[in-house]
Amino acid sequence: MPRVLVTGMSGTGKSTALQILGQRGHRVVDTDTDQWSHWVSSPDGSPDWIWREEAITRLLAGHRHGHLFVAGCKTNQGKFYSQFDHIALLSAPAEVLLARISARDNNPYGKRPEERVLILRYLAQVEPRLRATATIEIDASAPISQVVQQLESLG
Repeated sequence: MPRVLVTGMSGTGKSTALQILGQRGHRVVDTDTDQWSHWVSSPDGSPDWIWREEAITRLLAGHRHGHLFVAGCKTNQGKFYSQFDHIALLSAPAEVLLARISARDNNPYGKRPEERVLILRYLAQVEPRLRATATIEIDASAPISQVVQQLESLG
């Protein structure tokens, strides 16, 4: 009954991978919804979209069988790392991420120039921290079928 956190920058394919994993019968949770995340103010006053800790605690404690794939990239996710069997970082070069974000029609984030600047900043500043805590890094520039296969093989 492995619990797998699928994390990474915008455009790495977290949501697409979860959609396919869900179609294959796995339990999947994309935490980019109001059910799982909420806005708070950071110490510097900027907004931060973080996990609802009580909801994530219940989700992980209640998982009993089969794979559970949870996708997200939140500032408070590290509090839960010990409750996951794997922390899978999906990563891809900046040009791949920006091209995917430009082409997607299911998520408006990253379309505005200031959001694209943030994505590149997060790629430089946040991804190295995610890499340092990941148990596996998956090349998300590979075909999505390969990414999903690698995620499914985690046990």
